[in-house]
Parts: sequence; structure tokens; C-alpha cells
Amino acid sequence: MKRRAAVIGASGYAGGELVRLLDAHPVFDLVWLGAHSRAGARLGEVHPHLSGGDRRLAQTTPEDIPPVDAVFLALPHGASYQLGHELADRGAAVFDLGSDYRFDTPQRYEKAYGSPHPAADRLGEWSYGLPELFDLKGARRVALPGCYPTAVLLAAVPLLAAGLATGPVVADCLSGVSGAGRSLRPELLFGQVAEGARAYGIATHRHRPEIEMGMEKAGVSVQVTFTPHLLPIQRGLLATVTMPAAGALVDRTDLLGVLDKAYQGRSLVEVVEVPPQTRWVAGSSRAIVTAFFDSHTGMVIAQGALDNLLKGAASQAVQAANLVFGLEEELGLDRTGWMP
Repeated sequence: MKRRAAVIGASGYAGGELVRLLDAHPVFDLVWLGAHSRAGARLGEVHPHLSGGDRRLAQTTPEDIPPVDAVFLALPHGASYQLGHELADRGAAVFDLGSDYRFDTPQRYEKAYGSPHPAADRLGEWSYGLPELFDLKGARRVALPGCYPTAVLLAAVPLLAAGLATGPVVADCLSGVSGAGRSLRPELLFGQVAEGARAYGIATHRHRPEIEMGMEKAGVSVQVTFTPHLLPIQRGLLATVTMPAAGALVDRTDLLGVLDKAYQGRSLVEVVEVPPQTRWVAGSSRAIVTAFFDSHTGMVIAQGALDNLLKGAASQAVQAANLVFGLEEELGLDRTGWMP
């Protein structure tokens, strides 16, 4: 049975990946494309690499959106909080790739964004959409996690929950420039990014409270120091998470065993023995995780790598939709990346 789908925010990087994935999906039928700033343009004008370029990007006026089974929102911050509920109230399952409903309490949201949530009373209606850690069965409103929280949580939560590591947690993360979106900003121009690397949002980034919330939801309450870095690459994300060991560890076999057990049967997370590289996940819908034990300092070092536009955004949304509609979670998603 085909499921009718819409993508709103189709002109952005994550929106373009959603279009690509849904066009090839055996169950979802992409019937409507909406855009925020590029409404009226043809798809081929903003994504010339995609087929079906003659399709027109429509305005995101709710009454103009036809009845669909699933809506994917890839809109800027603050643009989906009202639209998401209107479409869900009409009967669609809504998958929000933005940040409007990731937080479960008004206090967390205000801490992250510095202002009250415009629909604070409805935060509890949304499920946090990290499928390997949280059950999405029966969910109709799914808030997808950020790319950095996805990598950090996948790498660290099983080890913390198993009692092999404890807090405080230090997450040093590296990402390609596509993670910042497609809007034109001086600090993202080629001349500002090429041949250099820099940290940003030090001690203030909004993903820190989201990571702490995700850990708490998974039954682990720890403090997190989170430092993101921008790399001169298009896509890919690597998280290195350092935590004190909670007890005596003989070797890293214990750590890898916990990760293997946590992701057994979950085809979109792969546990490896070697440090993962961003090149290995570019173009792939899977995440790669591993862990090491530093006997000199008694620290656990966990790592997670993923494509920030796929497992960190678009393919994770499709994965969540697959589960919500009772499909195999990897349906329509490619675990194979590309390199060089």
C-alpha cells in the first residue's frame, strides 16, 4: 500500500536529500513539495542533481497542502511549530527535522534558545526520534534529533547505561559545512572555511542541553561539555566522547560487547574496531560507532561517525517514518557510502 508524502523545506540540503530518498522509496509516494524562501522555483533550479526537476516548489500555506499520510518538515528554526501541529491535527504523521519540538520541557527549550517556546503546552506531544534508543511505535508527531546529538548519543548512551562509564562527559565533535544549512552567511563562504578548522558555540551551543536531555531520556543523568568544530568538508560528522570509566575494565572487549548488544539487529548502526572516518559514511544512511579504554587515565573514549545530512537528518527521518508505518526500518535507505 502506497503512502502519500509531502516534503516542506525541499529547497534546503536536508530537504533535497529527503526528496531523493522518497522518490526512490518503494512505499512512500512523494506528491507535494513545499519551500520556505524558494517557493515558486522549480526543483531543478535549487537541486539540479535530482530527477523530476520540473516539479514546482509550492508555498507552505497549510490549506494548500493536499491530504497526505506523512509530512517531512525541513524548515528553519521557528518555522514549523505551528505548521507541524496543524498538519498532524489533520491526520498526517509529522516528522520534524527542525528544532522546534526536540525539547520535552519549556525550561530546556528556553535554556537552549534564550526565549520561551511559542507553543510550550504541546511539547509533550512529540516523540524524540532517535530510533535505536527510543520506541517510535504509534508516534504521530516525531521530532528528529540534531546531527551532533545523534552521533554523541549513539556512541555514549549504551556504555553509560551499562555502567561502564560515567560523567562528566566531554564531547568533541567535527562536522562538514553542510550541517550549517544552505543560507548565505559570511563565515561559511569558501574563503572563510577552506584549509582551516575552527570551534564554535563553545560552552553555549544549543545541542548541549539536547544531548543531556537525550541521555536523561535513556536513563542516564550526566553533565556534558560539548564543543563543535567546523571542518572544510561538505558532509560528514565525527564525535569523540570521553568519559571516566565507572569501574575496572580489563580491556575494550567489554565496551565493544555492550555496543554490539545495544545495536544487535539494528542495521543502520555498525560497530567497528577501528576509529571511524567521515569518508566512510558520506552518502550512507548508517552510523559507525566504536569505543576504546585508556588504561593510563582510566577514561573511556567512544566515537560515532555519520553523514550529517542523512543519518543526522533526512535518512533518520525516513527511518523513523518506516517504523511509524510498520515497515522495515532500513527500507529505501542505503547503508553503502561513497569514496573517494
